[in-house]
Amino acid sequence: MALIEFAIVLPVLLLILFGILYFATFLNYSTDETHLATEAVRYAAVNNNPSSSQTLQAYMASQASPGLQSTSSMVTNAVKVYVYYPTGSSGAQGTSVRACVTATVAFLPYLGFGSTTIAQTATMRVEQAASNWSTTNNPSSVPAQCPSS
Repeated sequence: MALIEFAIVLPVLLLILFGILYFATFLNYSTDETHLATEAVRYAAVNNNPSSSQTLQAYMASQASPGLQSTSSMVTNAVKVYVYYPTGSSGAQGTSVRACVTATVAFLPYLGFGSTTIAQTATMRVEQAASNWSTTNNPSSVPAQCPSS
């Protein structure tokens, strides 16, 4: 009798356990993207590119956790970093610059649950006009998940 009860309860317990693990990974990816966005916008605000061989956007993407850098069963679109000026900002000293970091993550991919795009942004005041980085180096046009205003 105990074996039958265990067989009935085990799938539910495993679903709860894997749900907790995937949610923790999801939160970790979200926190990592927040950190990347704040670092990228800070470098952009002070006109600093810490890499001599990569664009600011590519360098910041390379600093992401390994799970976000490439696609897998959980990460369907690897991390992308966008640095741009919000609507109304000219890029001059005293205006705003924004960084947006995106990645598409599947939640419990083995059960066929949907995926979602995690987008984290950070905005700072431009301290020095850009000459060491450019908004033209973004991986593509800024996606809709990144706010423009």
